[in-house]
Amino acid sequence: MLRSLKGLIKTTLQKLNRQRSAQKVKQEAQHISQQQLVADLQQLGIEQGDTVFLHSSLRSLGYVEGGPATVIMALQQVVGSGGNILLPTYYLPGGTIEATCQLSDYQFDPRIHGTHMGRLPETFLKSAGVKRSLHPTHSVSAWGKDADYLTNGHHQAPSVFGEGSPWQRFMEMPQAKVLGLGISMGPVTFYHLLEDTLGDAFPLPVWEKEHQLPCIDANDKVWQVPVRSYNKELAHQRIDHPSRDDLRQYFMKEFQQAGYLKSGKVGSGNSWFIPAGDFLRHLKQLSSEGITIYANPEQLSPDAKPK
Repeated sequence: MLRSLKGLIKTTLQKLNRQRSAQKVKQEAQHISQQQLVADLQQLGIEQGDTVFLHSSLRSLGYVEGGPATVIMALQQVVGSGGNILLPTYYLPGGTIEATCQLSDYQFDPRIHGTHMGRLPETFLKSAGVKRSLHPTHSVSAWGKDADYLTNGHHQAPSVFGEGSPWQRFMEMPQAKVLGLGISMGPVTFYHLLEDTLGDAFPLPVWEKEHQLPCIDANDKVWQVPVRSYNKELAHQRIDHPSRDDLRQYFMKEFQQAGYLKSGKVGSGNSWFIPAGDFLRHLKQLSSEGITIYANPEQLSPDAKPK
């Protein structure tokens, strides 16, 4: 009961903070229409038939008229009926992967569990035609012609990002692009695909132990799904840690110089995309040179990188 009360208080405070933040943005930020978002996305290089895996900061785009639904409709208009849109709709009731794995009474049910990923993923999850993968920590939602295929095998994948996961199937799409709207290259889950692809050949021991967490599907069948918690000692040096702006800037420059990253403004937000195949191949090349999303400042030195 105490846990439920704490959760209710936390949710209420988050809602109040969002309302205050939204009001401030409305008063101070540039107003952005759906028409402008469509034009900006097209100028950036998003095209009809693309399959985009989106990570975003709604606030960074400015005051979007109509809110997150407008961003979703703009993306749908740009990729068209032949394309797909994927968003992370993760649910972590424990706050972290490890803490969620320790919850004795947790069973993921997509019919009742939402997402902790923010307003845009929340809105996307409720949108018509959106399919959601069955996964206790890293559920992904998709819209488009391949939405069912992209999401329907996640609970049977050997790992979060393994064979049959939305990320692995996303990579099969002919026009797959990782899209960041109003964000840096820090909060991008796609990086972890390389870890699962390389397994023990990845340069660092990123995982701790494996857990089995229950999920319940639409037919009330319970599945035990494998989830590995991450090495806590590496978390402070990972690219999404607030202290690692050096690593975020390094990756941005690295992918720009390699010719893979295309950047521009969408609304008021600095945005970018990288073709998924090029993204994974270059991450693999960098890892062979000792550069990963956990690289320390010494490893980023020009003298440290093999010629």
